[in-house]
Amino acid sequence: MQQQIKSALISVFSKEGLQPIISLLAEKNITIYSTGGTQKFIEENGGKCISVESLTGYPSILGGRVKTLHPVVFGGFLARRDVEKDLQEMEQYHIPEIDLVVVDLYPFEETVKSTTDEAAIIEKIDIGGPSMIRAAAKNFKNVVVIADKKEYPNLEKILSENKAETSLEERKDFARKAFDVCSGYDIAISNYFNGTHFYNPFQVEKKELRYGENPHQKGFFIGNIDDIFEQIHGKELSYNNLVDVDAALQLMKEFDKKDSSLITFAVIKHTNVCGVSQRENVSDAFAAALAGDPESAFGGVLISNSSVDKKTAEG
Repeated sequence: MQQQIKSALISVFSKEGLQPIISLLAEKNITIYSTGGTQKFIEENGGKCISVESLTGYPSILGGRVKTLHPVVFGGFLARRDVEKDLQEMEQYHIPEIDLVVVDLYPFEETVKSTTDEAAIIEKIDIGGPSMIRAAAKNFKNVVVIADKKEYPNLEKILSENKAETSLEERKDFARKAFDVCSGYDIAISNYFNGTHFYNPFQVEKKELRYGENPHQKGFFIGNIDDIFEQIHGKELSYNNLVDVDAALQLMKEFDKKDSSLITFAVIKHTNVCGVSQRENVSDAFAAALAGDPESAFGGVLISNSSVDKKTAEG
């Protein structure tokens, strides 16, 4: 279901990368609603916008803690465009339709890293931002939500190449990413209050592997695999390849305990050791390890401690 973007609400902490979007919105005559510093930035960059204050009838209050938390704003996010009663209430309470929501979150984690001042940290717990993101994402049937500046290029493409139209699949994908942003943010706040460092799956690098434990399954490596290994040959790694790599490393550790000055080479296939050896150079270590079972080694993982940076090859 294609939907045209005719109006947008923009309220962001970081203005980086926002200017091209403002220009495109202006070019398409899309109505912009905004708040405080974002409104000022938009106007300084040639855009026109309507203040959220003029919609709600309330100024920013409580030191900026309350700006957008109002039924007129959230009604614009949450109204179902195919429900007659919603449309009637929008007209009754003068609620505008909002088709695009561009919101980021206060830099909570960055603040925790830069100061121990609890008052400063608490003020960086965003309330309005996550609320707007969740509301817009819930109504992805009608609303596009952008919760991360990494998505700005995709939004620019929609505005410039797609004539500001989005498909239901695109809106749903933006919503999925937006919920990930909110989930990661909540985990960071929980970590602070609990004094813990729970694993945050939403804010770490993730690499999709060739397949999971079985070919029909997906597998992912959490973190930057290139910081750990240099793959010098073969196809993209699979989950099973990484299991073999781990088995090879554990095996090589036993040999390193005996003489760490020698080169250790291990060949593993489906966690079974095809061969392992220690020699004074890589070539001899490889030849001796491969000689252990050259037939089973086909398609296995070969790994050596021949340099400071561990090297692996899926053969």
